[in-house]
Amino acid sequence: MSTSDVTRDGVRGERPGREAAPEALRDGPKKQRRGRGEAIVPPAEFRSYYGRPVIKAPAWEPRDIAGYFFFGGLAGAGSVLAAGAQLTGRRTTATAMKVSSLAGISLSTALLIHDLGRPGRFPNMLRVFKLTSPMSVGSWLLAGYGPAAGAAAGCAVTGWLPRVGSAATAGAAFLGPVVTTYTAVLAADTAVPAWHGAHRELPYLFASSATAAASGMALVLAPVRENAPARCAAVLAAAGETAATKAAERRLGVVAETWREGKAGRLLRAARFLTAAGATGAALWGRRSRTVAVASGLALLAGSACTRFGIFAAGIASAEDPKYTVLPQRERLAARERAAKEGEATGTGG
Repeated sequence: MSTSDVTRDGVRGERPGREAAPEALRDGPKKQRRGRGEAIVPPAEFRSYYGRPVIKAPAWEPRDIAGYFFFGGLAGAGSVLAAGAQLTGRRTTATAMKVSSLAGISLSTALLIHDLGRPGRFPNMLRVFKLTSPMSVGSWLLAGYGPAAGAAAGCAVTGWLPRVGSAATAGAAFLGPVVTTYTAVLAADTAVPAWHGAHRELPYLFASSATAAASGMALVLAPVRENAPARCAAVLAAAGETAATKAAERRLGVVAETWREGKAGRLLRAARFLTAAGATGAALWGRRSRTVAVASGLALLAGSACTRFGIFAAGIASAEDPKYTVLPQRERLAARERAAKEGEATGTGG
Protein backbone atom coordinates (compact mmCIF):
# COMPACT_ATOMS: atom_id res chain seq x y z
CA MET A 1 0.00 0.00 0.00
CA SER A 2 1.06 3.57 -0.52
CA THR A 3 2.17 5.59 2.50
CA SER A 4 1.55 8.92 0.77
CA ASP A 5 -1.24 11.27 1.79
CA VAL A 6 -3.29 13.72 -0.20
CA THR A 7 -3.40 17.15 1.42
CA ARG A 8 -4.66 20.59 0.41
CA ASP A 9 -1.15 21.48 -0.81
CA GLY A 10 -0.76 18.44 -3.01
CA VAL A 11 0.56 14.88 -2.59
CA ARG A 12 2.89 14.20 0.38
CA GLY A 13 4.55 10.88 0.93
CA GLU A 14 7.41 8.56 0.05
CA ARG A 15 6.95 8.56 -3.75
CA PRO A 16 8.76 11.54 -5.23
CA GLY A 17 7.35 10.73 -8.66
CA ARG A 18 3.94 11.87 -7.55
CA GLU A 19 5.30 15.27 -6.67
CA ALA A 20 6.32 15.88 -10.31
CA ALA A 21 3.09 17.66 -11.20
CA PRO A 22 2.89 19.86 -14.32
CA GLU A 23 3.97 23.45 -13.81
CA ALA A 24 0.46 24.76 -14.35
CA LEU A 25 -0.82 22.51 -11.55
CA ARG A 26 2.07 23.24 -9.19
CA ASP A 27 1.47 26.98 -9.47
CA GLY A 28 -2.22 26.17 -9.24
CA PRO A 29 -4.76 28.82 -8.39
CA LYS A 30 -2.40 31.77 -8.85
CA LYS A 31 -1.70 30.92 -12.47
CA GLN A 32 -5.28 30.03 -13.28
CA ARG A 33 -6.71 33.22 -11.79
CA ARG A 34 -4.75 35.56 -14.04
CA GLY A 35 -7.57 35.91 -16.50
CA ARG A 36 -10.43 33.96 -17.88
CA GLY A 37 -9.22 34.00 -21.50
CA GLU A 38 -5.53 33.36 -20.81
CA ALA A 39 -4.15 30.00 -21.91
CA ILE A 40 -2.29 27.98 -19.30
CA VAL A 41 -0.73 25.53 -21.76
CA PRO A 42 2.05 26.35 -24.24
CA PRO A 43 1.25 26.60 -27.96
CA ALA A 44 1.04 23.23 -29.65
CA GLU A 45 3.85 22.03 -31.85
CA PHE A 46 2.39 20.46 -34.97
CA ARG A 47 4.04 17.12 -35.45
CA SER A 48 2.92 13.90 -37.01
CA TYR A 49 3.75 10.32 -36.13
CA TYR A 50 7.46 9.63 -36.56
CA GLY A 51 7.90 13.17 -37.91
CA ARG A 52 6.17 12.34 -41.17
CA PRO A 53 4.19 14.99 -43.12
CA VAL A 54 0.41 14.98 -42.86
CA ILE A 55 0.08 14.94 -46.65
CA LYS A 56 2.36 13.48 -49.26
CA ALA A 57 4.30 15.98 -51.34
CA PRO A 58 4.01 15.58 -55.12
CA ALA A 59 6.60 13.22 -56.54
CA TRP A 60 7.51 15.76 -59.22
CA GLU A 61 11.07 16.59 -60.14
CA PRO A 62 11.60 20.34 -59.61
CA ARG A 63 13.70 20.75 -62.73
CA ASP A 64 11.16 18.97 -64.91
CA ILE A 65 7.87 20.35 -63.62
CA ALA A 66 8.96 23.89 -62.74
CA GLY A 67 10.67 24.02 -66.13
CA TYR A 68 7.50 22.65 -67.71
CA PHE A 69 5.55 25.48 -66.09
CA PHE A 70 8.04 28.10 -67.26
CA PHE A 71 8.49 27.04 -70.88
CA GLY A 72 4.78 26.39 -71.35
CA GLY A 73 3.98 29.87 -70.09
CA LEU A 74 6.64 31.41 -72.30
CA ALA A 75 5.21 29.64 -75.34
CA GLY A 76 1.56 30.54 -74.69
CA ALA A 77 2.18 34.21 -73.97
CA GLY A 78 4.65 34.39 -76.87
CA SER A 79 1.96 33.28 -79.31
CA VAL A 80 -0.24 36.17 -78.23
CA LEU A 81 2.61 38.64 -78.75
CA ALA A 82 3.38 37.04 -82.12
CA ALA A 83 -0.19 37.49 -83.31
CA GLY A 84 -0.18 41.11 -82.17
CA ALA A 85 3.13 41.76 -83.91
CA GLN A 86 1.81 40.24 -87.14
CA LEU A 87 -1.33 42.39 -87.03
CA THR A 88 0.71 45.57 -86.52
CA GLY A 89 3.22 44.81 -89.27
CA ARG A 90 6.18 43.90 -87.02
CA ARG A 91 7.25 40.95 -89.13
CA THR A 92 10.66 40.37 -87.54
CA THR A 93 9.16 40.28 -84.05
CA ALA A 94 6.30 38.06 -85.20
CA THR A 95 8.62 35.50 -86.77
CA ALA A 96 10.98 35.50 -83.79
CA MET A 97 8.16 34.99 -81.30
CA LYS A 98 6.60 32.20 -83.34
CA VAL A 99 9.90 30.33 -83.37
CA SER A 100 10.34 31.05 -79.67
CA SER A 101 6.88 29.65 -78.89
CA LEU A 102 7.58 26.49 -80.86
CA ALA A 103 10.85 26.01 -78.99
CA GLY A 104 9.15 26.71 -75.65
CA ILE A 105 6.32 24.26 -76.12
CA SER A 106 8.73 21.62 -77.39
CA LEU A 107 10.92 21.96 -74.29
CA SER A 108 7.87 22.04 -72.04
CA THR A 109 6.49 18.82 -73.51
CA ALA A 110 9.90 17.15 -73.35
CA LEU A 111 10.23 17.99 -69.65
CA LEU A 112 6.74 16.66 -68.96
CA ILE A 113 7.48 13.40 -70.76
CA HIS A 114 10.79 13.09 -68.91
CA ASP A 115 9.00 13.46 -65.58
CA LEU A 116 6.43 10.85 -66.60
CA GLY A 117 9.26 8.37 -67.01
CA ARG A 118 8.24 6.79 -70.31
CA PRO A 119 7.31 8.59 -73.57
CA GLY A 120 4.38 6.22 -74.08
CA ARG A 121 2.59 7.62 -71.04
CA PHE A 122 1.87 10.95 -72.72
CA PRO A 123 -0.19 9.46 -75.62
CA ASN A 124 -2.02 7.33 -73.07
CA MET A 125 -3.31 10.49 -71.42
CA LEU A 126 -5.05 11.40 -74.69
CA ARG A 127 -7.21 8.28 -74.58
CA VAL A 128 -9.74 10.11 -72.35
CA PHE A 129 -10.92 13.72 -72.27
CA LYS A 130 -12.13 14.68 -68.80
CA LEU A 131 -13.07 18.30 -68.10
CA THR A 132 -12.78 17.80 -64.35
CA SER A 133 -9.14 16.70 -64.65
CA PRO A 134 -6.58 19.50 -65.21
CA MET A 135 -4.04 16.95 -66.37
CA SER A 136 -6.39 15.55 -69.00
CA VAL A 137 -7.36 19.01 -70.24
CA GLY A 138 -3.71 20.06 -70.25
CA SER A 139 -2.66 17.07 -72.30
CA TRP A 140 -5.25 17.87 -74.95
CA LEU A 141 -4.23 21.54 -74.90
CA LEU A 142 -0.63 20.59 -75.61
CA ALA A 143 -1.77 18.24 -78.36
CA GLY A 144 -3.75 21.04 -80.02
CA TYR A 145 -1.47 23.98 -79.34
CA GLY A 146 1.79 22.29 -80.36
CA PRO A 147 0.86 21.65 -84.01
CA ALA A 148 -0.61 25.15 -84.33
CA ALA A 149 2.57 26.74 -82.97
CA GLY A 150 4.66 24.53 -85.25
CA ALA A 151 2.66 25.42 -88.36
CA ALA A 152 2.79 29.14 -87.51
CA ALA A 153 6.56 29.05 -87.05
CA GLY A 154 7.17 26.91 -90.14
CA CYS A 155 5.11 29.10 -92.44
CA ALA A 156 6.70 32.28 -91.05
CA VAL A 157 10.25 31.02 -91.57
CA THR A 158 9.73 29.49 -95.02
CA GLY A 159 7.17 31.94 -96.37
CA TRP A 160 5.04 29.05 -97.65
CA LEU A 161 1.27 28.82 -97.29
CA PRO A 162 0.69 32.28 -95.81
CA ARG A 163 -3.03 31.66 -95.25
CA VAL A 164 -2.32 28.48 -93.37
CA GLY A 165 0.29 30.37 -91.37
CA SER A 166 -2.19 33.11 -90.49
CA ALA A 167 -4.79 30.57 -89.39
CA ALA A 168 -2.21 28.71 -87.32
CA THR A 169 -1.05 31.97 -85.74
CA ALA A 170 -4.62 32.82 -84.78
CA GLY A 171 -5.20 29.32 -83.38
CA ALA A 172 -2.01 29.43 -81.32
CA ALA A 173 -2.91 32.89 -79.99
CA PHE A 174 -6.39 31.63 -79.05
CA LEU A 175 -5.03 28.65 -77.11
CA GLY A 176 -2.00 30.50 -75.76
CA PRO A 177 -3.62 32.09 -72.68
CA VAL A 178 -5.10 28.75 -71.64
CA VAL A 179 -1.75 27.01 -72.08
CA THR A 180 -0.22 29.76 -69.96
CA THR A 181 -2.61 29.40 -67.01
CA TYR A 182 -3.78 25.79 -66.93
CA THR A 183 -0.58 24.74 -65.12
CA ALA A 184 -1.66 26.99 -62.23
CA VAL A 185 -4.97 25.11 -62.10
CA LEU A 186 -3.06 21.84 -62.23
CA ALA A 187 -0.97 22.84 -59.20
CA ALA A 188 -3.88 24.34 -57.25
CA ASP A 189 -5.96 21.19 -57.77
CA THR A 190 -3.61 19.30 -55.42
CA ALA A 191 -3.78 19.24 -51.61
CA VAL A 192 -0.51 21.18 -51.33
CA PRO A 193 -1.31 24.11 -48.99
CA ALA A 194 0.87 26.75 -50.69
CA TRP A 195 -0.77 26.02 -54.05
CA HIS A 196 -4.33 25.08 -53.18
CA GLY A 197 -4.72 27.95 -50.73
CA ALA A 198 -3.92 30.44 -53.53
CA HIS A 199 -6.08 28.76 -56.17
CA ARG A 200 -7.82 32.03 -57.08
CA GLU A 201 -4.66 34.11 -57.48
CA LEU A 202 -2.30 31.51 -58.93
CA PRO A 203 -3.62 31.69 -62.54
CA TYR A 204 -3.19 35.47 -62.56
CA LEU A 205 0.30 35.12 -61.15
CA PHE A 206 1.23 32.53 -63.78
CA ALA A 207 -0.25 34.68 -66.55
CA SER A 208 1.71 37.74 -65.41
CA SER A 209 4.91 35.75 -65.06
CA ALA A 210 4.47 34.24 -68.53
CA THR A 211 3.82 37.68 -70.02
CA ALA A 212 7.02 38.94 -68.42
CA ALA A 213 8.94 36.03 -69.96
CA ALA A 214 7.42 36.53 -73.43
CA SER A 215 8.04 40.28 -73.40
CA GLY A 216 11.60 39.59 -72.28
CA MET A 217 12.09 37.19 -75.17
CA ALA A 218 10.72 39.81 -77.57
CA LEU A 219 13.14 42.40 -76.20
CA VAL A 220 16.04 40.01 -76.74
CA LEU A 221 15.08 38.94 -80.27
CA ALA A 222 13.27 41.92 -81.80
CA PRO A 223 14.88 45.07 -83.19
CA VAL A 224 14.55 48.21 -81.08
CA ARG A 225 12.21 49.87 -83.57
CA GLU A 226 9.66 47.09 -83.03
CA ASN A 227 9.84 46.56 -79.25
CA ALA A 228 7.26 49.11 -78.06
CA PRO A 229 4.54 46.47 -77.40
CA ALA A 230 7.04 44.28 -75.56
CA ARG A 231 8.08 47.18 -73.33
CA CYS A 232 4.46 47.96 -72.46
CA ALA A 233 3.76 44.28 -71.79
CA ALA A 234 6.78 44.07 -69.48
CA VAL A 235 5.54 46.95 -67.32
CA LEU A 236 2.01 45.52 -67.11
CA ALA A 237 3.37 42.06 -66.32
CA ALA A 238 5.57 43.35 -63.50
CA ALA A 239 2.63 45.23 -61.96
CA GLY A 240 0.31 42.25 -62.35
CA GLU A 241 2.80 39.83 -60.83
CA THR A 242 3.35 42.07 -57.81
CA ALA A 243 -0.39 42.50 -57.22
CA ALA A 244 -1.12 38.78 -57.64
CA THR A 245 1.69 37.80 -55.28
CA LYS A 246 0.49 40.15 -52.54
CA ALA A 247 -3.10 38.96 -52.93
CA ALA A 248 -2.00 35.32 -52.75
CA GLU A 249 0.05 35.92 -49.59
CA ARG A 250 -2.89 37.65 -47.91
CA ARG A 251 -5.19 34.74 -48.68
CA LEU A 252 -2.65 32.12 -47.60
CA GLY A 253 -2.20 33.56 -44.12
CA VAL A 254 0.32 31.54 -42.15
CA VAL A 255 1.08 29.36 -45.19
CA ALA A 256 2.55 32.46 -46.87
CA GLU A 257 5.62 31.84 -44.71
CA THR A 258 6.63 29.20 -47.25
CA TRP A 259 6.66 31.91 -49.93
CA ARG A 260 8.96 34.12 -47.85
CA GLU A 261 11.37 31.71 -46.18
CA GLY A 262 13.99 29.21 -47.26
CA LYS A 263 14.74 28.38 -50.87
CA ALA A 264 11.35 29.59 -52.09
CA GLY A 265 11.78 32.93 -50.36
CA ARG A 266 15.19 33.48 -51.94
CA LEU A 267 13.90 32.60 -55.39
CA LEU A 268 10.80 34.78 -55.14
CA ARG A 269 12.78 37.75 -53.84
CA ALA A 270 15.17 37.33 -56.75
CA ALA A 271 12.18 37.11 -59.09
CA ARG A 272 10.73 40.38 -57.81
CA PHE A 273 14.06 42.17 -58.17
CA LEU A 274 14.79 40.83 -61.66
CA THR A 275 11.29 41.49 -62.95
CA ALA A 276 11.24 45.03 -61.58
CA ALA A 277 14.71 45.75 -62.94
CA GLY A 278 13.85 44.33 -66.36
CA ALA A 279 10.59 46.26 -66.61
CA THR A 280 12.23 49.50 -65.48
CA GLY A 281 15.11 49.15 -67.93
CA ALA A 282 12.78 48.31 -70.79
CA ALA A 283 10.45 51.22 -70.06
CA LEU A 284 13.12 53.87 -69.60
CA TRP A 285 15.94 52.93 -71.96
CA GLY A 286 14.77 49.93 -74.00
CA ARG A 287 13.73 52.05 -76.97
CA ARG A 288 17.09 53.81 -77.17
CA SER A 289 19.69 51.12 -76.56
CA ARG A 290 19.80 47.63 -77.99
CA THR A 291 22.14 46.57 -75.18
CA VAL A 292 19.75 47.76 -72.48
CA ALA A 293 16.83 46.09 -74.26
CA VAL A 294 18.62 42.74 -74.35
CA ALA A 295 19.75 43.03 -70.72
CA SER A 296 16.22 43.94 -69.64
CA GLY A 297 14.81 41.02 -71.60
CA LEU A 298 17.22 38.57 -69.98
CA ALA A 299 16.31 39.93 -66.54
CA LEU A 300 12.62 39.42 -67.27
CA LEU A 301 13.23 35.87 -68.44
CA ALA A 302 15.30 35.05 -65.37
CA GLY A 303 12.70 36.63 -63.09
CA SER A 304 9.92 34.56 -64.61
CA ALA A 305 11.95 31.37 -64.19
CA CYS A 306 12.66 32.24 -60.55
CA THR A 307 8.94 32.79 -59.97
CA ARG A 308 8.04 29.33 -61.26
CA PHE A 309 10.82 27.55 -59.37
CA GLY A 310 10.08 29.58 -56.22
CA ILE A 311 6.39 28.71 -56.21
CA PHE A 312 7.25 25.08 -56.78
CA ALA A 313 9.68 25.12 -53.83
CA ALA A 314 7.08 26.81 -51.62
CA GLY A 315 4.59 24.08 -52.41
CA ILE A 316 6.99 21.30 -51.47
CA ALA A 317 7.93 23.09 -48.23
CA SER A 318 4.28 23.52 -47.26
CA ALA A 319 3.55 19.85 -47.89
CA GLU A 320 6.47 18.69 -45.75
CA ASP A 321 5.55 20.74 -42.65
CA PRO A 322 2.40 19.53 -40.83
CA LYS A 323 1.78 23.03 -39.45
CA TYR A 324 0.74 24.35 -42.85
CA THR A 325 -1.87 21.62 -43.18
CA VAL A 326 -3.25 21.67 -39.61
CA LEU A 327 -3.40 25.41 -38.87
CA PRO A 328 -5.45 26.42 -41.95
CA GLN A 329 -7.86 23.55 -41.25
CA ARG A 330 -8.36 24.75 -37.68
CA GLU A 331 -8.81 28.34 -38.84
CA ARG A 332 -11.47 27.30 -41.35
CA LEU A 333 -13.24 25.21 -38.71
CA ALA A 334 -13.18 28.11 -36.23
CA ALA A 335 -14.51 30.47 -38.91
CA ARG A 336 -17.39 28.09 -39.68
CA GLU A 337 -18.22 27.79 -35.98
CA ARG A 338 -18.22 31.57 -35.56
CA ALA A 339 -20.44 31.96 -38.60
CA ALA A 340 -22.85 29.34 -37.25
CA LYS A 341 -23.02 31.06 -33.85
CA GLU A 342 -23.61 34.43 -35.47
CA GLY A 343 -26.35 32.90 -37.59
CA GLU A 344 -28.00 31.37 -34.54
CA ALA A 345 -27.77 34.65 -32.66
CA THR A 346 -29.27 36.54 -35.57
CA GLY A 347 -32.10 34.04 -35.90
CA THR A 348 -32.83 34.17 -32.15
CA GLY A 349 -32.85 37.95 -32.20
CA GLY A 350 -35.33 38.00 -35.07
